[in-house]
Amino acid sequence: MNVLVTGGAGFIGSHVAKALSRAGHVPVVFDSLHNGKQEAVLWGEMIKGDVRDTAQLSEVIRTNGIEAVIHLAGLIEVGESVKDPLSFYETNTAGSLSVARAMLANGVKYLVFSSTAAVYGSPVSEYLKEDHITQPVNPYGWSKLAAERIFLEASATGGLRVVPLRYFNAAGADPEGELGENHNPETHLIPRACLAVKGDIPALTVFGDDWSTPDGTCVRDYVHVTDLASAHIKALEYLVKGGESRPFNLGTGKGYSVREIIAAVSEAAHLPVPHAFAARREGDPAVLVADSGDAKAILGWQPEHSSLKELCTTAWKWFSRVE
Repeated sequence: MNVLVTGGAGFIGSHVAKALSRAGHVPVVFDSLHNGKQEAVLWGEMIKGDVRDTAQLSEVIRTNGIEAVIHLAGLIEVGESVKDPLSFYETNTAGSLSVARAMLANGVKYLVFSSTAAVYGSPVSEYLKEDHITQPVNPYGWSKLAAERIFLEASATGGLRVVPLRYFNAAGADPEGELGENHNPETHLIPRACLAVKGDIPALTVFGDDWSTPDGTCVRDYVHVTDLASAHIKALEYLVKGGESRPFNLGTGKGYSVREIIAAVSEAAHLPVPHAFAARREGDPAVLVADSGDAKAILGWQPEHSSLKELCTTAWKWFSRVE
């Protein structure tokens, strides 16, 4: 299939484009390059554009014979969403509305949407299933949940078939070394631990050491970006075969604490990770772990690269080479 990958020059999007190509599909990358990197587009044509531009999206869909869309374009920094919520609604929500309109106008039915576990908000159970209450605690989560609603309601009218994929913590880097994480600014734990080892930042900040967890630090479910990419292929195949529109969680079902991450990065780098403790952040839960049983049973997805060692080793190999 010819597959439009919005945000395909980003961290996850570039890995998805690679996975599509490996699976025999033709990726067409559509990215504003606001956060994405031109050098990450190694598979498929790169078209610069903004997903809010419905006319341009429609033209790209028509001229490239697009048969399906994987929509990853959007803003992701939770802290920034609190400071500038309207930008997140404009890009993540209005941008998704534009994608839906362009698809409907051109008869493209199959859509895999990059959503987030942030739609759940504060967990009421340790393991989150897809039927967990959705009550986001920040504008980023709300902007993604609103986008889910747009797509699912368009699906209810028969115009689209959609799978929102609710990522937990994306991490790691391409095992073959061709791609890696390159956000600016970088806010994610494993990359910041790597940057601290390199001396690119003074120290990794750990928010709280008095949580109700075995070692006092927060526990999160980390899933390797290569495993996330494979889930998009599985979701697309599921839709093409007639699968119903619905969300799926993507995680491993096993959580790692911040202290465990620090130890694993240190082992990968053979160097200590400079770190300092700070007060807890408001809204952070102690433990956040996915129940991804439906993705495994229905999509046939299995995380194969998401061991703690591979998450941190592939990330360190990437960051150790980046100037």
